[in-house]
Amino acid sequence: MEMNTEGVRFIKGPVVDMPNWKKLFVESNIPEKLAPLKELSKNLWWVWNTETRELFAKIDQEIWEESVHNPIVLLEQVSYQRFKELENDESFIQEMDSIYERFQKYQQEREQKIGPKIAYFSMEYGLHDSLKIFSGGLGILAGDYLKEASDSKADLVAVGLLYRYGYFKQVISLQGDQMANYEAQQFSKIPVQPAFDKDGNWVRIEVEYPGRTLHAQVWEVKIGSVSLYLLDADIDDNNENDRFVTHHLYGGDNENRLKQEMLLGLGGIRALNKLGHADADIYHCNEGHAAMIGLERIHNLVVDSKLTYAEAKEVVRASTLFTTHTPVPAGHDAFHQDLFAMYMKDYPAKINLSWDEFIMLGKVAPHEDHFNMSFLAANLSQGINGVSMLHGDVSKHILKPLFQGYLSEELNIGYVTNGVHYATWTAKEWKAIHLKYFGKDFTNNQLDFDLWDKIYKVPDQEIWDLKQDLRSKLIDYIKARFADNWVKRNESPKLISEVLSSLNPNALTIGFARRFATYKRAHLLFRNLDRLAKIVNNPERPVQFIFAGKAHPADKAGQDLIKYIVEISKRPEFLGKILFLQNYDMNLAKQLLQGVDIWLNTPTRPLEASGTSGEKGVMNGTLHFSVLDGWWVEGYKEGAGWALPLERSYDVQDFQDELDAQTIYNLFEDEIVPAFYDRNANDVPEEWVGYIKKTQAQVAPNFTTTRMIRDYQERFYAPQAERGARLTADDFKLAREIVGWKSKLAEKWDDIEVKEFEIADGITNAIRIGEEYPARVVLDLKGLSADEVGVEIVMTENGGGDDPELIECKTFDVVGSQDGLTTYKLNLHLTHPGAYNYAIRMFPKNENLPHRQDFGYLRWL
Repeated sequence: MEMNTEGVRFIKGPVVDMPNWKKLFVESNIPEKLAPLKELSKNLWWVWNTETRELFAKIDQEIWEESVHNPIVLLEQVSYQRFKELENDESFIQEMDSIYERFQKYQQEREQKIGPKIAYFSMEYGLHDSLKIFSGGLGILAGDYLKEASDSKADLVAVGLLYRYGYFKQVISLQGDQMANYEAQQFSKIPVQPAFDKDGNWVRIEVEYPGRTLHAQVWEVKIGSVSLYLLDADIDDNNENDRFVTHHLYGGDNENRLKQEMLLGLGGIRALNKLGHADADIYHCNEGHAAMIGLERIHNLVVDSKLTYAEAKEVVRASTLFTTHTPVPAGHDAFHQDLFAMYMKDYPAKINLSWDEFIMLGKVAPHEDHFNMSFLAANLSQGINGVSMLHGDVSKHILKPLFQGYLSEELNIGYVTNGVHYATWTAKEWKAIHLKYFGKDFTNNQLDFDLWDKIYKVPDQEIWDLKQDLRSKLIDYIKARFADNWVKRNESPKLISEVLSSLNPNALTIGFARRFATYKRAHLLFRNLDRLAKIVNNPERPVQFIFAGKAHPADKAGQDLIKYIVEISKRPEFLGKILFLQNYDMNLAKQLLQGVDIWLNTPTRPLEASGTSGEKGVMNGTLHFSVLDGWWVEGYKEGAGWALPLERSYDVQDFQDELDAQTIYNLFEDEIVPAFYDRNANDVPEEWVGYIKKTQAQVAPNFTTTRMIRDYQERFYAPQAERGARLTADDFKLAREIVGWKSKLAEKWDDIEVKEFEIADGITNAIRIGEEYPARVVLDLKGLSADEVGVEIVMTENGGGDDPELIECKTFDVVGSQDGLTTYKLNLHLTHPGAYNYAIRMFPKNENLPHRQDFGYLRWL
């Protein structure tokens, strides 16, 4: 008590101590009899096992839906009383035990792995919506690949980053604006567990940043028999800016992006070393984000095995594969050299390089001011591949500056066309059909294409009823999701009612869902709104279009496109006929891919590297309609979908867009709508079902991850692992020999003299087909042998510009060596008329090189 100036007593304000909060963890109390549920929930095998997902749903359907099909949350929230009921439910126990037995058998069968040991690195993985570490196609592909690696018994571990907020959740405003919401992941509610070393310690790694050290802890995700290790920097050891490194996928500025890629590449290798996975045969760099894995491996070889930089680089290149997914140069990460130097200036000394030598690993020319991560990945990888046949060719053009003197067609850049994981994306109704007609072992024999041909034995009625059922389920799902979202953003009840009543479960339904970048050309359908209105509003043959997809938060043009489609969808003539669904995620993708009749894709060619969403569609009898780009160049079969022409008619893109739009309208009016609505006496569209059957027999089997991983094993993993083993045998004997030979050749290369250069009269003018024209080159090889230097003539057309088209390349024969001079001869015999350019060049030869571009020495004579 105190007295004021007037002598009146008053009471002081309250004095309250702050509570000393302590954490209390209350785990769900699952009865021992139900213990298998907990183990099943922590291995993502359940994601592609239909029976397991249905088992979880039976525990509590409402919580299962509210948790977005997250079994860990489900088991936390289900009441103890419900568990006691299930404990006494013999039917449930029997089903659970049967599934758990299959899971254990599945794991036991994979204790013996097949093929070389693979370490797989990616910035994102799309495994399930409950694990928010992906944004789109790259991540979904990587997630499917890990699932297939488990199914195929591949010896693979993977590395990525664990993001606290992941990618954004999309909300569409009343006006159609995209808003990005970020929701923090609670790691206790997702399928991650601390990763322990052999001594039982939670693995932590460090990465050096300017003036400080970044600390990260490692988590493990089990995907069947495959382990995915995720690095997490959001811990107390780091300052706030560095904790942000693993907050958002592709978040922050360019500096944060560099910090992320250092953590993934340098930190990822350090994590594998601590976890006992330092003995991989192949390191697979999925996109250039992880390119620094090569640097860290070189450092380890220099320090631990006492190799020189050049020797370590030989070993690292032999065992590294770089997969690029980007079809445009601007899509490859590059960092200004000043920023790069701030973070990496001390690294060259670790591998015995000068800064100038080091910086050139990510450049083509010294004057360039950016360090390109794809160039780094390519320079440190023996194998390079695109993700479709066409994208492989596109990648040759993009990466050609790294291989001076070679034409694009000559580059040793291959491809493996992406595939999709059958068990994840195929509707259970289709799986039942395949089991019934293809045989019980079909899922283990997806590469037996004769089995897929059995789809022709399935009655048309059975297929049509299945597609009708899936479309109805989709419409029901859309109505529930659509109404809930629109009520939350205060749409007019009248408008909601009109849209819901207009959605038709029997109408021809087309899906268009993908990342909303302008090159995807979602606007193409809306070039002529009057014509589109006639197509969708035909009372006898109605059509409806369902759109979904996110635009990058920094992509204003993509966001404007979404807003435009939302505005169009609210016009009276398009209500319920054009619909945009917000927050495109894996669950919505499944519903759309399985339920729509056509999957529409209209990118600007050749900017679609692969486009795997359409592959998921064809697994479900959903017909594909796309530009002949990405996978569809390989997949399209007449009578099994539709395609826009391969060739461009106009150089002006707006004119090409107009032509393509008119082609789309024509195909809908003249072919697609009639094929869907022309029915037989049993109300079955025989022509349409024929399209479905041909799609599943001749298209779908070529685009599974089973085929994809086989291609990687045969084209890259196995041959690179074999060569890598030869280089490291006998204390790196062959690696040292190759470096010695390269050093010798490099020392003498510029001194090689051309003593004679003769080409028969006429070759510089008009020559006749069928006649031979002798050519002769005499070189002073300065002590090199004739089997170390080759000579060849290169014929091109389309002028002598930066990238002429290769017509023919013929190698000269060595006809003798005398007095230190080596003679090369060729009888040129042309078989095609035309105007060509030619040039003669010499190149290094060594049977131990994997390919010509492995050693960047070439000289035009």
